Amino acid sequence: MLITVGAPTRGRIARWVKQLKRTELVEGNAMKINAKFAAALVGALTFSGVAHASIAGPTPPPGETAGLDLASPLPEGVYFVNIGSVGSLRSAKGEGAFDYNVPALVWSTPWNILGGRLTFLGAAPEVSLDSKSSLYARGIYNPLLAGQLRWNLGNGFSASYLAGAYIGITGTNLYAGGNLFVKDPLNETTFYQVLGLAWRHDGWNATANLKYGIVGDNGTSSPLLAAPPKKNADFFIYDLGLTKSLGRWELGVVAYGSTMNSGSYSELRSANFPYACSGCTQFALGGLVGYNFGPVITQLTVATDLYAHSDNNVLGAPWWPQKETRGVLRTIIPLWNPETPKAVAAKY
Repeated sequence: MLITVGAPTRGRIARWVKQLKRTELVEGNAMKINAKFAAALVGALTFSGVAHASIAGPTPPPGETAGLDLASPLPEGVYFVNIGSVGSLRSAKGEGAFDYNVPALVWSTPWNILGGRLTFLGAAPEVSLDSKSSLYARGIYNPLLAGQLRWNLGNGFSASYLAGAYIGITGTNLYAGGNLFVKDPLNETTFYQVLGLAWRHDGWNATANLKYGIVGDNGTSSPLLAAPPKKNADFFIYDLGLTKSLGRWELGVVAYGSTMNSGSYSELRSANFPYACSGCTQFALGGLVGYNFGPVITQLTVATDLYAHSDNNVLGAPWWPQKETRGVLRTIIPLWNPETPKAVAAKY
């Protein structure tokens, strides 16, 4: 999303710009704050006669499901899943923090379609963003509604396909310097698909969750900015994991990356390009430790970006790559499973 300031708001913007300059913004450049929610990534502020703001990044945060098996069919029942995360953001122009929490309900139904177990899920994420440049946002994030089919392919292999949508919402706003900067930046809907792959054998667990999102037009506005907003670019995310189960413990490595792309390369270099963060890519590597408490399963991952890059320009100034270190804690709790039928003993 890219928003341009017009002359009618010049006086209000001048006071706000003066305040932001005292909090690390440099005239003529752009600062990228890479954030988001299961995760929005908030980015680029530029001041050189015209101001821009961007809410940019994949709709779900990269790494949210790294090392998590989204492919193997679940036993029939209802499950509560919580994914909580804290992360620090760093770039040449400062640091920030982005945290999220994603409570979700998963229903593994008794029905099969095309040989796959039918599963439904819903999530209502929360986000919190703070940066030294005085940008902040807190509140409810885009809720997710989805359906999924999970197949047991035999020999330890499983696959799944998920289709759903992150629903656009209003009420969560972006503030800067204590002022309302962007109203309803999450007012856009994303069509979301996931291909899940898993292999399990002799305690080894290999997982790959491949995610693709098509982002719709947004309906945001700003009391400070005059031009219409721009939309976020479509995205591809890969969450990978390789772990070994040792009794109740699970240890291994995770890796994840993302890329966002809409339009041609030449368009990416234009200040009028309509998609925020198109051309942004990143790759992270880390570790996983998990423990099975019995009915409750937990996983903790910690990873850091090894690579971050952007081809996108804002008024001719490239977005500064921003790297992130992130911890993710996942908890899975069975809420209900059907009782096993009791054997009936015949008496004579």
